[in-house]
Order: sequence, then structure tokens, then C-alpha cells
Amino acid sequence: MNPVKLTDNIYWVGAVDWDVRDFHGYSTNRGTTYNAFLIMDEKITLIDTVKKSKKGDMLARIKEIVDPEKIDYIVVNHVEMDHSGSLPDMVELIKPEKIICSNMGEKALRQHFHHEDWPYFIAKPGEDISLGTKTLSFLETRMLHWPDSMFTYIKEDKILFSSDAFGEHLGTSERFDDEVDQAILMEELTKYYANILTLYSPLVKKLIAKVKEMNLEIKMIAPDHGVIWRTNPGMPLQAYDKWSQNKGDGNALIIYDTMWHSTEMMAKEVGSGLQDEGISYKLLNLRYNHRSDVMREVLNASAIVLGCSTLNNGLLPRMAGFLMYMRGLRPTNKIGAAFGSYGWSGESVKLLNEAMTEMKFDLIDEGLKVKYVPEEGDLSQCVELGRKVGQALHAKK
Repeated sequence: MNPVKLTDNIYWVGAVDWDVRDFHGYSTNRGTTYNAFLIMDEKITLIDTVKKSKKGDMLARIKEIVDPEKIDYIVVNHVEMDHSGSLPDMVELIKPEKIICSNMGEKALRQHFHHEDWPYFIAKPGEDISLGTKTLSFLETRMLHWPDSMFTYIKEDKILFSSDAFGEHLGTSERFDDEVDQAILMEELTKYYANILTLYSPLVKKLIAKVKEMNLEIKMIAPDHGVIWRTNPGMPLQAYDKWSQNKGDGNALIIYDTMWHSTEMMAKEVGSGLQDEGISYKLLNLRYNHRSDVMREVLNASAIVLGCSTLNNGLLPRMAGFLMYMRGLRPTNKIGAAFGSYGWSGESVKLLNEAMTEMKFDLIDEGLKVKYVPEEGDLSQCVELGRKVGQALHAKK
């Protein structure tokens, strides 16, 4: 694949990872990209690098434009290894005048690569660096999603290089938002926010407000993963604005795991109760739905109903793992309820309630547990539980 021109003298020189299928426990079934950008000016500048294994792809694209040794500056927006893994080799080859990073970025680079002799240059928020005809400005975005993270903005071209924000794990030969299936693009943008940034929603909310306050004109957003937003750069900004406020769509999720189908029977009847109240819902069996895909659904849900059988006085392993994963991302502003079947002890509902209480879900019921196989009366109680969740959703509107 050749380098791709964004605008005059600015090129994509990154790499596509067609084969990656897991990113810290997040399923990347469509692969991903590691985006890097080359600015041709009096001071030739490389913005971000790529995963170490993809260095050859990046270098081949750079060589199509310029001898890599002529690069003057390297900007490091984010130190995570999928963007900086090839940095030591690039520094050795290029011998740049400056490695431009945030204050926390300098510390992280030293701690990752242990090079005290690199030419670090700390970009202060709002500071300008002239490349000749183009000017770089910087916006610190600490904890979005690492302490070192920052954005780089080209004033003349109005391009925002947004590091890990506004991206998606999507391996594709197309480079721009208008070239790919919009449904797939939105699905992957949602999944990325849900699994990477949900935890930092309060900070995202402040960032969006700050960008609005700065009245920053943005003609293009170039993230470190996925496609470049050239046709509709406002769309990811609007989506992040909504998600950061934890506003659900009024729907419900029934997320469950089952041993011998009794909890599954209960889940279906909870769904019937939701349907009686006119609530849109989805049944998500953790046996068949990956936790990162479930979290994509959680992002836009207003109610979460968890169901699990009891195993060894605890939860089934898939539910236990999902709860640990979800607790780490801390979704908020959800209505919650729990149910499950058991044989002789029945702790699962209590444990589900404790997990949702910890996440500050608004529990509408103490939960429902049924011994062994539910009878008609038990299933009627499941329907009633669904109705209670639906009524709580109506009251919340």
C-alpha cells in the first residue's frame, strides 16, 4: 500500500494490521491500523510511529516520499507500544533534532526505553512550533487514555491529530471516513469508546467542552487507529459528547450465563416483561457474545439486567470475568436488576447485586432466584421483574 495524501505536503505513512484479533482482551475482529503521518516542510516531521512489527511498512511508505534520515522532528502523541514500539529504531535511523512530547510523555518515554540522551522537547499546552509554512499547536489530553496523551493541531490545514481519541480498530485499505461502510464505521467507533474510554467519560466531557470553548476549527481528524475523518469530522465529536454524558437510548440489555438452561428460561421471560412495557431489549448470552461486544451494547443501554447460575457458592466464570471487565470501565447512570437459578446455596443474585451497587447502578429490585428448574409461577415472577425494569425506564424519561 502506498502513502496516502491527506492534503498538501501531509501524508499517511502508517500500517494496517489485518491479522490482530485481540487488544488487551478487546476483540478486534476487523483488524486495526497504526496511523503515522509525515509532514513535508522546512522541518520535516513524523507524527507518531507504529507497532515494532510494522516498522518496515511505515519505512517503505516514508521512502516513497523522502529519505527517512532527512526527518527533523518526531512527535509522540502517545507512548503506548502500538504507537511507539518502532520509535527506538526510528530515532537511531533518523537522529532527529527534537522528539516532541508532553511532560508526562517524556517521563513515559524514559521509563519505556531508558534513553536519557534522546533530544526530548516538551510541548507545553497551547505552544506553537513552526515547521516553516505550517504551525503545530498542542493540547494536553492527560488520561485520554494514558497520562502522556496529547493532541497535535496544524493551524494552517486545520487538522487535528488526535492520538487514541476518535479512532476505531478497523483494518481496511481505505483511509477516509467517506470510503467505508458507515454502519461498520459507527459500530467500531462505538466499540472503541465503550472498551477504551468509558472509564474516562468525565475527562472526555471536559475535553469536548474545552474544544468548543477554544472555537477550534477542525476540517479533518486524524486518529492513531482507523480511518481519517475528512467528510464528517463533527460526527465523532458529537458521538463522544453524547457518550461522555452517559445518556442511554432507553433500551435494556439482559446479559446472562446459564448452566443447564434454567437461567436462560428466566432471561427469556424477563424479556417478555420488558416487551409488555414497550421496551426494546437484547438477550446477550455470554457463551456466544464476547465481553467487548457486550460492552459496546452497554454503552448505549439504559438498563442492565444480569442473570447467572450459582456455581461453587459464586458465579459462573464467564459472568465473573465479564463483571470484572465491566467494573474496570465503570459505566454509569444505569438501572439494574438481577436473577438466576441455583441448586443448594444461591449466592449468584447477591453477588450480581453487589457488583451493580459498586458501579452505582440504580437497583429496582432485590433480585429473583429460583431453585433448579423454574415452574410456571417462577416464570411469571420473571415477567414481572422485566415489567418493573420497563416501568423504571419509563419513569426515568
